[in-house]
Amino acid sequence: MSTASGSTLLEVAGLCRSFDGVFAVREVDLAVAPGELRAVIGPNGAGKSTLFGLIGGQLRADAGTVVYDGDRIDRLPAHRRARTGIAVVFQGARVFAGMTVLENVMVGAHADTRAGFFSAVTRLGRHRADERAIAPTARECLARTGLSDWADRPAEALPLGQQRVVQVARALCGNPRLLLLDEPASGLRAAEREALVNLIAELRAEGLTMLLVEHDVAFVTRLADRVTVLDLGRVIAEGTPAEIRADEKVVAAYLGTEVPA
Repeated sequence: MSTASGSTLLEVAGLCRSFDGVFAVREVDLAVAPGELRAVIGPNGAGKSTLFGLIGGQLRADAGTVVYDGDRIDRLPAHRRARTGIAVVFQGARVFAGMTVLENVMVGAHADTRAGFFSAVTRLGRHRADERAIAPTARECLARTGLSDWADRPAEALPLGQQRVVQVARALCGNPRLLLLDEPASGLRAAEREALVNLIAELRAEGLTMLLVEHDVAFVTRLADRVTVLDLGRVIAEGTPAEIRADEKVVAAYLGTEVPA
């Protein structure tokens, strides 16, 4: 995995986004260092998924900046952000039906090929030639994520937990510098969650920079270096997992109570 030089790989400043006049994200500041696993947590409706979309490029900010490796990217569409080394694993299982697990994973490398992402999904043009070059890397990603035995099976036939891991393997196939994970543990059974924790921990040990958006505090505190807490679109706390667990504002936000004055 490649890493960036300097103290910050991703920096968000004054980020705002509203829908029908209601702020989902308001004046959010966030800085992620190279090699850091930063978690963003908060109760339902806190603005986590909106912030995720603003960083990944699925949404456009009303105000504020997103700087990645020293360059502003907040006006770039999602596919151009992907080419800078940002990979996204969305909430829920998103696999391409009619394609094998190996083929799904190979799609992750096509941002840097001549044929491109569209040809990879529709299987057009120079895609076949690119496949031969990408296949070894894709198989390595399958091995790293424990999916080698599933390589030739239809991706949509896999259990939910395995489909989620397919998304991670697909993201890794593009050799990302920053991996964005949107509630990856949502809907998983206990054994699937434990396997995912182990996988993310391994990626962290390898030095991959990650931004993990989650609702589950226990899941996050096992993995994160630092945690940013959102409530009603604003940052209400930031610190180590231990500091966050002891913060009265965080407890109040999750329980829906007010902190005494």
